[in-house]
Amino acid sequence: MTDTGRHQPPLRLTRADLDALPNYVPGRSPADLARELGLAEAIKLASNEVPYGPLPGVVEAVTDAVAGSHRYPDMGVVALRAALAERYGVDPDRIATGCGSVALAEHLVRATCLPGDELLYSWRSFEAYPIIAATSGASSVRVPNDAGHGHDLAAMAAAVTDRTRMVLVCNPNNPTGTAVHKPELDRFLDAVGDDVLVVIDEAYREFVTDPQVPDGLTYLDRPNVVVLRTLSKAWGLAGLRIGWLVGTPEVAAAVRKVVTPFSTNTAAQAGALAALAQADEVERRCALVVAERERVTAALRKFVPDLPSSQANFVWLPLGEGAVEFGRACEARGVIVRPFPGDGVRVTIGTPAENDAFLAVAEAALS
Repeated sequence: MTDTGRHQPPLRLTRADLDALPNYVPGRSPADLARELGLAEAIKLASNEVPYGPLPGVVEAVTDAVAGSHRYPDMGVVALRAALAERYGVDPDRIATGCGSVALAEHLVRATCLPGDELLYSWRSFEAYPIIAATSGASSVRVPNDAGHGHDLAAMAAAVTDRTRMVLVCNPNNPTGTAVHKPELDRFLDAVGDDVLVVIDEAYREFVTDPQVPDGLTYLDRPNVVVLRTLSKAWGLAGLRIGWLVGTPEVAAAVRKVVTPFSTNTAAQAGALAALAQADEVERRCALVVAERERVTAALRKFVPDLPSSQANFVWLPLGEGAVEFGRACEARGVIVRPFPGDGVRVTIGTPAENDAFLAVAEAALS
């Protein structure tokens, strides 16, 4: 039999436009780096995880839940939505859950944008935003950060067109840690039309200490505002991937309609319920992170004077073209950070000992 296709080029089976799309870059494995360098262990300060382990009761709740893993989880996530509603004073019908807040951002774009519609956001901001836009068929509109490495909300308002369907406001901003204040956010929301969905991404809300940074939940009287939150960061559930949003009942229902069925899995629901019972411990851990954040910031400003103040659990070093070189210098000494080529380096706040190790590397590389 003749193989007529042997010398034919393979057919293209995937979208050509995805070739230009960057991959999401996770933090490097510390075990791999430790083996590479011959170290007992490496320090990972690249993924904005909280370093203090699972909250009390979470492991036990997840272990018990696994016994029922042959059954599908509650697709309505009724118990968890009720617990979130009680804690934050909102109606359960206004809540939707998903596989992290990033997945919910993707579902919101799917629920609002058709091909050619515009998704607007500040840049640099969360690196998943352009990926979400492209895979949903929406057009990205990136508005450059201001001189202080934060959102330029006036420029963002001016960039809204009749094709803009959704705007993402990352507050505090990932990866720069900067945060917008209430007066500027008020002016922005007043300027944006009611037909544009404004999504306030508050993945790091629990680390905010600046009283001028508003709680997004206070804007829920505006029907075009949605607030994203996650249990991956302050609540210590990064490995279980669970996030939630609050919007109007109509928006929340639309998201629940397009979300992947059963994506809030059994273990995640159980772990989240156990975590929510530990609010006091979360507050204590966040205070530890904030204290270290201020110490690390003060130390770094000796070498990087324009390092911005952070309201998250990380700091931003605006090193420009030196970002990748600095990242390599850190890895060479067993500390994993997150460089963004041409822009800067994001460094997660770890334990005091981990932060001391990073500061020693930073002093050697920057002084």
